[in-house]
Amino acid sequence: MIRVHVWNEGRHEQTDPRVQAAYPEGIHGAIAAALASDDDLQVTTATQDDPGYGLSPATLDTTDVLVFWSHIAQHEFPNELVADVAQRVLNGMGLVVLHSGCISKLFTRLMGTTGMINWREADERTRLWVVAPGHPIAAGLPAYFELPHEEMYGEHFDIPPPDELVFISWFQGGEVVRSGCCFYRGAGRIFYFQPGHETYPNYRDANVGQVLRNAVKWAAPIGRPAPQRGNMPPLEPLPSHR
Repeated sequence: MIRVHVWNEGRHEQTDPRVQAAYPEGIHGAIAAALASDDDLQVTTATQDDPGYGLSPATLDTTDVLVFWSHIAQHEFPNELVADVAQRVLNGMGLVVLHSGCISKLFTRLMGTTGMINWREADERTRLWVVAPGHPIAAGLPAYFELPHEEMYGEHFDIPPPDELVFISWFQGGEVVRSGCCFYRGAGRIFYFQPGHETYPNYRDANVGQVLRNAVKWAAPIGRPAPQRGNMPPLEPLPSHR
């Protein structure tokens, strides 16, 4: 059983009728529903307004993979919590960052870049191409799939070169973007997935749900013992030395 914690900033749902219509249960609720259809996943949810910002030490201690959506309240996320969550990723906790989470303090700390990107809200059709068909995150997907409406994100996307690129997206206005990116940081695995603008119900899409389930399973800790670091005795006898 993989313990998944879906964290959503949760602010758009409080004030924007379009978001309330698209996600009456909250963005986190729709993501959780897509994940909970897999019996191997145990799913919990939280928002930034919950106690401990929804990411208390007790919660993080029982999280194998954190799914992270944020946007307009990025600045309110405490730096101390950013450092704690980032260290947990380095120690092996999986992280799936969605949509505008690319400019979050957490993602940019782990990437070492700004995460900035070109964008446009114009109800555009997008086509996501699978460019790594053998990758576990692409399992069960067609060669490409389309979403009828999505916010355009376009290159140049200020991230390091992905360790593995799974998706590239094309938008109706002509732009493309690296939309499904895998990174290895310390003992942790990170997946960034571009779709997920708050006014479009794309987290209900069957292919998007398949991506999310695959990504969580890929990012889950693999149970490898923690590496030993420091001043170590030799494994083999060494000649005398000063």
